[in-house]
Amino acid sequence: MLTALLGGTFDPIHYGHLRPAISLANEVGLKQIRLLPNHIPPHKPQPEANIEQRLAMLSLAIEDLPLFLLDVSEILSEASTRPSYTVETLQAWRCKNGSQKPLAFIMGQDSLLGLPTWHKWQTLLDYCHLLICRRPGYTEHTNNIELQQWIDMHQTNDIKDLHNSPNGYIYLAQTPLEDISATEIRQNINNVARCKNLLPPKVWRYIHTQGLYGTKKK
Repeated sequence: MLTALLGGTFDPIHYGHLRPAISLANEVGLKQIRLLPNHIPPHKPQPEANIEQRLAMLSLAIEDLPLFLLDVSEILSEASTRPSYTVETLQAWRCKNGSQKPLAFIMGQDSLLGLPTWHKWQTLLDYCHLLICRRPGYTEHTNNIELQQWIDMHQTNDIKDLHNSPNGYIYLAQTPLEDISATEIRQNINNVARCKNLLPPKVWRYIHTQGLYGTKKK
């Protein structure tokens, strides 16, 4: 069975994470997606919500969605006092689960185009496949010649490759374009109408109960 990991700060988790992931699962035949919250993200500011609050929001968001499982391995890692590097997470997964099980890492088109800024990015496919979700405003091609050649070399349109090989392929999925950002949610968190279609109601209520992102604690 192909295992898939979806990393992020999830500050907070929203439909821009969940809806494309569900569509992706249907497209490539995923039975489970493990949500992998970062402890210290390398490319973003430190999350406003603390670890316990982010884990609580994740649990609320997926409690009625059996496709998803919460994975706290990055938070519990011995390296959790420094940035969470994806390649090290993948290495640890391989050490625990062996080299022959199919593994995929889910990311957005924006992250794919920014891969040259990632730690040891060219080694990612030594450990997993990359499943790429579409993002509004981002094309499938880049002007970075080295990155584009790397993508072209490893890209597949055959879903069977993802299930029959443990790693090594890039798959560009036809997921829906969800123009939602955590920044937008944090800036409009007190506006019920604006947030209604951006994140699960249980998460919105938890944010207000905790007084997160400038709300008044209830």
